[in-house]
Amino acid sequence: MSSAEDILLFDLPGSKEPRTTRKLHIRRLYDILQLCILRQDFVRARKAWAILVRCKEVHWKALWKTGVLLLGGVDDEPDHEQENGRRIDYLYAMMRLQKSHDRESVLQELILRLIKSGQHRKALDELELYLPSPPYEDNPILHIYAGLLCLYLSQGQQDSDIQYDDRQAELNASMLRDAQVFFERARVLDPENEFASSWIERIPSLSQQQSNDRRDTPDSDEEGETITTDNSGQRTKRIRREETSHSVRLG
Repeated sequence: MSSAEDILLFDLPGSKEPRTTRKLHIRRLYDILQLCILRQDFVRARKAWAILVRCKEVHWKALWKTGVLLLGGVDDEPDHEQENGRRIDYLYAMMRLQKSHDRESVLQELILRLIKSGQHRKALDELELYLPSPPYEDNPILHIYAGLLCLYLSQGQQDSDIQYDDRQAELNASMLRDAQVFFERARVLDPENEFASSWIERIPSLSQQQSNDRRDTPDSDEEGETITTDNSGQRTKRIRREETSHSVRLG
């Protein structure tokens, strides 16, 4: 039995009751790690982590969430964008190293980090790569993430200086259809998911709004026309055109 001095505060994943001095020291070090994280003392926490991951008794892959946290400080620090990039690289490595049944939670964290860094297209590409195969295909949360990313990307061009053409409009309509498919799959997997159901009901109106915007966009805006006669006596019509640009916005 452990004495009063050997009271341990946190459970180390995969470890049993320490029966040797070495294992007791490892558990104490893990307690120090967790306490430093709670106090946001990341300098000491990283030092404790660096020792723990070198111990064969520690299943560091099971502690991947701790690793993600310690790769950076708090998210409101000035360099949090750079730290987020390091976390993304770490999560990609975890996707290769983890067992298949542990990759779902890693993928969810990876998608959130990619979104946080503004890499929406890349986040959707990752989901489209994994969602057709098990066990990801049965995860409603991943399908909802994919649907939301399609909705975001369906907004298309946001720059008023870029002309909104038919190709972009068709691409945005396709993204809305994909979003509908992802949300419907999420509802099949989780019939009580009200979030997916609400978007399924709303997407048809967004598609109709997009279609109306395309019909209301003229090929040319005839502000005025001037009839002139050139030297050969032939009448020439000059029409001043104004380029218009439109972007589809979610209501």
